[in-house]
Amino acid sequence: MLLEYADIEIDTRPTPKEITAGCALSIEFPFAQYGQAREIIRSEQVEIRGYFRLFSGLYIQIDESGQRSEP
Repeated sequence: MLLEYADIEIDTRPTPKEITAGCALSIEFPFAQYGQAREIIRSEQVEIRGYFRLFSGLYIQIDESGQRSEP
C-alpha cells in the first residue's frame, strides 16, 4: 500500500520458487522506480528478505544500486 500511495505500480504475487520455497509473497515493481521503492521500504521499516532481479532467466539478489550482490 505504501508504494501505491507513492504512485509506484506494483504486482503482488507468490515468490518464485528459485528464491524461496513455501508460501511467501513478493511485490514486483518497475526497476525504474527501484530507488524510490527501496527508500520507502527502508524508511517505513518494512521487513523484507531481499531485493531480487531477473538476469538471464535467474533471480539474483541485488544491491542498493540494482546490481548483482556479491556473495
